[in-house]
Amino acid sequence: MALKMKIVADSSSDVLKLEGVDFESAPLKIITNNTEYVDDENLDVDKMVSDLSEYSDKSGTACPGVEDWLKAFSDADRVFCVTITSALSGSYNSACVAKQEYEEMYPDRKVCVIDSLSAGPEIGLIIEKISELIAEGNDFEEICKSISEYQTHTGVVFMLQSLRNLANNGRVSKIVAGAAGILNIRVLGKASDKGTLEPMAKKHGERLSLPYLKQMLEEQGYKGGKIRISHCCNESSAQKLKELIQAEFKKAKIEIGKTRGLCSYYAEKGGLLIGFEKNLCTT
Repeated sequence: MALKMKIVADSSSDVLKLEGVDFESAPLKIITNNTEYVDDENLDVDKMVSDLSEYSDKSGTACPGVEDWLKAFSDADRVFCVTITSALSGSYNSACVAKQEYEEMYPDRKVCVIDSLSAGPEIGLIIEKISELIAEGNDFEEICKSISEYQTHTGVVFMLQSLRNLANNGRVSKIVAGAAGILNIRVLGKASDKGTLEPMAKKHGERLSLPYLKQMLEEQGYKGGKIRISHCCNESSAQKLKELIQAEFKKAKIEIGKTRGLCSYYAEKGGLLIGFEKNLCTT
């Protein structure tokens, strides 16, 4: 009998369903003094974004607990579990504890926990790759090894139009966040090798920001591979960025999607997250 393989990710992946493979999303939560938003298929993301835009007190996030992960693992023989960067959340550590408990309860089962060192569309690329490797018939150990290698060829860059939630979360000062909103400044950056947010530039408006994002992609090693653009209420900018990239990389495989709860909390209205393959030439 074939082993039952399953992919599990926390909701920072922005993936709720995956065709052709057993998949489950473990929701994170966005918490304010007034409301708790559960990042699952029932969340009204647009309403959450609107609510948070008018909220000025402290806010934060909560990762899936050990029991949440165990429930998501269900009865799978082999589990590939992908989490948001451990530099921003306890999700990875929680998943590791769940892995240990799961393998102790079921000694014939195995779990591979993958720290994405990222969020959003880069996690989406990792999940896609795992799905492809499963479809090709690779065994568990081969897939774990291949994904570790693949992660050296993926990255994420971002453009943030607002830093309000980051300020309310205590990650940036309210003065810096206020300046970004008043002066129409976009903050552009990437995820570092350690999975932290690394601001690289500030630009005024979309006209200067989108070409700089394309430049950043190339500087990070993009050569025409897959790109996944996630936007928070900003499809027009996502489409313009896609057109800029495809003007030079004709065969680039670019898909546009919406951020869900957790990524919308950090990206905020107008934000873009771009996951991409790097140092991979296309034919």
